[in-house]
This record gives sequence, C-alpha cells and structure tokens, in this order.
Amino acid sequence: MTRYRVYDDTKALFHLPDGVIYLDGNSLGALPRGVAERVNRVITTEWGHELIRAWNTAGWYVQPRLLGDRIARLIGAEAGSVMVGDTLSLKVYQALAAALDMNASRKIVLSDTGNFPTDLYMAEGLIETLGRGHQLRLVAPEEIESALSEDVAVLYITEVDYRTGRRHDMAELTAKAHALGIVTVWDLAHSAGALPVALAACGADFAAGCTYKYLNAGPGAPAFLYVGPRHADTARAALSGWMGHAKPFAFELAYAAAGGVERMRVGTPPVLAMAALEASLDIWDRVDIAEVRARSLALGDLLIAEVERRCPSLRLVTPRAHEHRGSQVSFAFDGGYAAMQALIARGVIGDFRAPDIMRFGITPLYIGESEIVRAAEIIEGVIAGEVWRRPEYQVVNAVT
Repeated sequence: MTRYRVYDDTKALFHLPDGVIYLDGNSLGALPRGVAERVNRVITTEWGHELIRAWNTAGWYVQPRLLGDRIARLIGAEAGSVMVGDTLSLKVYQALAAALDMNASRKIVLSDTGNFPTDLYMAEGLIETLGRGHQLRLVAPEEIESALSEDVAVLYITEVDYRTGRRHDMAELTAKAHALGIVTVWDLAHSAGALPVALAACGADFAAGCTYKYLNAGPGAPAFLYVGPRHADTARAALSGWMGHAKPFAFELAYAAAGGVERMRVGTPPVLAMAALEASLDIWDRVDIAEVRARSLALGDLLIAEVERRCPSLRLVTPRAHEHRGSQVSFAFDGGYAAMQALIARGVIGDFRAPDIMRFGITPLYIGESEIVRAAEIIEGVIAGEVWRRPEYQVVNAVT
C-alpha cells in the first residue's frame, strides 16, 4: 500500500472552506472528502436495499471490532484489544468501574486538575453509585508521580492536558503505578491521531479515547475502549448491555459476559457514525503516525516562535520541550475569549477554554507552514490593534 505524504498528499483529502485556517482539529477534526460517499452508500445501498439484512451482509455487527483493530495500530495496542462504540464518557466509566473491581481493597482514585471535567464527573458519579467508600483525589499535573502510593487503587488521567497541551509520560507513570499495585486508566482524547501511543509496550491496563478530534470522524463520532489482553476475560462489564452478552441473540434473561473485549460492547452500534469513521481511517491506514508527530512538533515550534515574536502579551502555557507536549499550542490572555472570536471572524479558527486559554490545534494532515505563518500574522493584527475589544466580540456563545 502506498503511503500518503503528510500534508503534501493528505491536505487534498479534506474539505476545507476557502479563506479558513483551521486550528481547531483538536476539538473537531475537518471533514474527510470520502465521508459523504461512504455514508451515502450505507444509507442508500446497505440500509436502503439490504434493510435489516445489512447487519450480516454489510458487516454492521462486526464493525465495532474491525474498527477497533484499525485504531489499535495508531495507539500501539494489540489486535483484538480495542472496541468501538458509545461515547467517551461511557467508555471511561466502563474502564474505571472495571479497574476499581480489580483493586477492591483500595479506595483512592488518583487524578489531576488537568483532567477533562467529564472524566472527573463520571468518576464522581460512579463513586456515589458504588457507595463503597471510594474517594477521588486530585493533585496538580506535575504532582501526579509523587502522589502515587499503595493506598491508590486507580491512576486515572488524560495523557495530554486538554487546556495546556502538557503531556504525561505514560511509560514512566504506568511502570511506577504498577510497582505500587495501582491499575491504570488512560484517556487518549488528545493523543489518538496526534502522536504515537504505545499502550502494549507501556503495559497499560485500560485506555479510552474519542474519534471526532484528530481522527476526523465527525461530531458525535463513537469512542473506543482498550482493555489490556491480560484483563480481557476477567474485567467486569459494569454497563452490561445486550451487545456485550456472550450470546446476544439467544435473548437469555440473565447476563453472561462475552469473552475478551467484546464484553465492553453495550448497545446497538451507531452504524452511520461508524461509516464516517471508516472513511477517515482509510486515510489513517496510509499515514505514518511518526511523520505526523514530527511535523506537528515542527509546526508547533513555528507557531510559538511567530506568536511570541509578534504578540508578547500572549503567555505560552504549552510546554516547549517536545517530549512534554501534545499537538496543540495554548496561550493565556486576559481577553482570550474575545480575541478568539475576532480571529474566527477573520478566518483563523481556534477555540477558548476558561479562564483565559486560547487553544490552537496542530493537525498536520491539512495544516502546513504557510497556514501557521499567516495565522500568526492575523493573531498579531487582532492583538496589537486591540480589535478584540470591540463589543461584538464580547458576546459569549453557548459553545466556546
């Protein structure tokens, strides 16, 4: 299979509006051109002509596992260890519930203040539901390693901080956690498709991630769950839906978990959404994630240099060291929300995270050096000209 050259070959595979520099692929990836044709085929040919037969004839039933194997290559996971379906919130819930059962004598879930809030909310809800005396302990991201101890049941963190782009060392933290008898759950929302991940090599226990960011599968695209093969036949499926049953079409009244990661299926898979993911993975199947990472770091360095030279009032909050950052660049600025609205109005689309973070996602499949330099020029115009102070940019939208 011929490999795509990142950006030189891949940019043409995406639909990007004229006049837009899209630096928000860390929140919602751009539309792959193959998605419309693929989804239309599912609607008109598979659903339209095959009707319910398509669960067998078009392979709808096995999609979650087949897509999981394609994602596994991007996250360094073993074949048969990744299941696709549901949302990221549900997948982290499943992973955390299973991890807590594996360490039943311990009561501490250790996370950090840089974790994505939904992960923390799901942990709080699970702890309350279980009613077994668990506690969610939060520390600053840089204090995670020192907070590991023998009273911790689960290390539960996002590899790349959604606000700052700060990256945890998965291999080091997993090794130190395991040495203390701690089970690990990793959120890969800002890792999958952004940088090489090595779940198997690191010995990770569980991981979950979404596909609508760097993997470009569209709004509401399904999430994925990784279960280390050594746990796959024993991990408890807390959300014991019928698709995770050992014999779902026997319609037995009592639940019996399927073998392996199949037990982490819950309900009927979202076939149309998975079709969009299939089309996006057709690109990823031919891309070298190491090349994506190298270009991401170079583009990030360029954006940092250009913005710092032009806009000294913006304070970099993303780590400069390559090994400590993901694939985004974030700046703190008191007028950050309004400044981002002014940038969006001028065709530079990033986003804002409270209280003062302007985020710019680096997505090398469709962003190159020229877009980065032009974006920095527009950022300079908005900041130096104080365009962001205009009243129309102070109006806060529902989605920031």
